[in-house]
Amino acid sequence: MLPTLIPEHEYELSAMRAQGAGGQNVNKVSSAVHLRYDIPASSLDDAHKARLLALRDSRITAEGVVIIKAQRYRSQDMNRQDAVARLQALVDSVARPPRIRHATRPTLASKKRRIESKTRRGTIKASRRKPGYGKITAE
Repeated sequence: MLPTLIPEHEYELSAMRAQGAGGQNVNKVSSAVHLRYDIPASSLDDAHKARLLALRDSRITAEGVVIIKAQRYRSQDMNRQDAVARLQALVDSVARPPRIRHATRPTLASKKRRIESKTRRGTIKASRRKPGYGKITAE
């Protein structure tokens, strides 16, 4: 399945001042970008929307809006590209439906190997005991 490209009109970008260290540049320049993407109102198909909304991601609100804050770079344009790339990566992560797991049973040989390893381990542990330990004596 080909990755779905997100149209520009579906997400909203706003500039804001970045947090953290950076000196005067942080205080004066609005270089951070805040991206908002409404999943229910998007043009994605219903299966994509359902998988996106089912994700346990802190960036997705209860209303189904993805909020991404990008402030990694000093320039606003680089942060804008970073935010869009992160949104695209999030959407691409649910592009393929998860594989269905089919229940299987252990083979007879694997059961035998398991039991043999348990008895081998038991004999090793039994050899560490004192002689006569654990035996029931009739008095």
